[in-house]
Amino acid sequence: MNIIKSKLLLVGLLIPAVVLSSCDKGGGTVGSMANSQSASEEAGQEVTLKFFFSGDKKSATDEVWSAVSDYVKSKGLNVRFDIHFIPIGDYKNKMLVMAAAGDRWDMNFDADWLSYKQMAAKGAYMRLNELLPSYAPHLYSKYKQQNNLEAATLDGSIVGLPWMLKMSQRLYAQWRSDMTKKAGINPAPDSIQTIEDIDVLLHAFKKAYPNVKLTRTLPRDIYKLRDEWVDLGFHGMGFYINDPKVRIQPIEQQPFYMEAAIMARKWYADGILNKDTMIDKEDGAVLWRGGNMYFTSQSHEWVHANQGFTDPSFEQESSLLYPDKNVVNRTSLANVVAINRNSAHPDLVLRFLDMLETDQALYDLVQYGIKGKTYVLDGEAVSYPQGLNTSTSNYMEWGGQWSLWKPQFMRPTPTYGKDFWVKEAEFAGASHNVDSPIDGLFLSEDKIKNELLARDRLIEKWTGPIEIGSVLNPKEAVAAYIQKQKESGLDAIIAQAQRQIDIFLAKRKLAGKGG
Repeated sequence: MNIIKSKLLLVGLLIPAVVLSSCDKGGGTVGSMANSQSASEEAGQEVTLKFFFSGDKKSATDEVWSAVSDYVKSKGLNVRFDIHFIPIGDYKNKMLVMAAAGDRWDMNFDADWLSYKQMAAKGAYMRLNELLPSYAPHLYSKYKQQNNLEAATLDGSIVGLPWMLKMSQRLYAQWRSDMTKKAGINPAPDSIQTIEDIDVLLHAFKKAYPNVKLTRTLPRDIYKLRDEWVDLGFHGMGFYINDPKVRIQPIEQQPFYMEAAIMARKWYADGILNKDTMIDKEDGAVLWRGGNMYFTSQSHEWVHANQGFTDPSFEQESSLLYPDKNVVNRTSLANVVAINRNSAHPDLVLRFLDMLETDQALYDLVQYGIKGKTYVLDGEAVSYPQGLNTSTSNYMEWGGQWSLWKPQFMRPTPTYGKDFWVKEAEFAGASHNVDSPIDGLFLSEDKIKNELLARDRLIEKWTGPIEIGSVLNPKEAVAAYIQKQKESGLDAIIAQAQRQIDIFLAKRKLAGKGG
């Protein structure tokens, strides 16, 4: 989904020593926790599992998960579920703060575009190496078949459970075509392909509709695509996809970053960019569906899915951006579930997830809810009950569900029609959509914690104003920001990260996986 990721200062990211000391890095106390919980279950005690997901909690959520509890109890798992949702704009920061405070919960949704890598690096997620095959053998077998647990492995410890779909993150320009037609703006099919094309279209929109909030799309993301930059999701670092040495570099030093800052200033001054983007926490998908944005950049998924506009008169068109440029596909960590380091019930969480891997009825209940109340079934397809739709759904399309998608059980929905995910995987396999050469690498932060903390503070202070265009002189601002980062320990970060990349590539070459 096209969500502008807020860059809030991650205050207190270091997990308190008292929290981490409760379980050593090798998971020394995990076995005793699991055995203790198993004993309590054998004694007939009902256990409550506390889960966190992203988005807004829908009206039938508690009723559905009560039904989930009844179902799994009938299968021998004596648990009930305490389900919590955090708005997507607040999710990353709140999860990090909860972990730093030593809060206790059992399972949560996460992603590499949210807090997953930081949470894992700070020790917030439980080591699952022994627990996963013991309590979720079917799920473990599927991961072994797909060979994607490596992506969620840090220093030898499995600390997350990746999703299982293959997707591209190549961007399209997407706009409200009913509004372009109304204003006499008629781009030719597939004609919006470059940042310059987007600039022309946005200014035409602004001239026709001077008082609307046009877009949250940042020039930075379009320039990254143009120059084939791969964002590592590692403290503003990345590399160029065609660099055979995969040299890690800071984004602020790249020529395209200066270009993006200059374009952002132009868009900000001209009223193109929504000036409240940095503080607006509302889900971008909700804004788009509600007609409160006229232009966005979207992935192949959301260009071809039925997005469920609130007004059926809304129309959209799209155009593939920079079609001849290479773009890396979404990683295995694009959607993840993880078990909190302080969970007292990791065995029961894994047993639940293993049931979800093998039971269509349970999958339908978790994903779609209660038949007749939250969804109706037409053959193999699910749809909304009469009077409900994407915007008014009482359960379906709940946030964070993506991490629990199971390809073997997924049904056609109003959003994703028949064979949608087959076509999505085919698109991801197209010639210019490629897998990252370091997909599966998890960069350890142990030896550069202080330098990364200093870098993150500067990112928080400087990048928002630069990338949204609110600085008066972007050239001076970028130059000053580059110098500040150089003085904060950047060389140590690059050296340590590059060492890990080089070791990873060497191992892959020896294993015959590349190089």
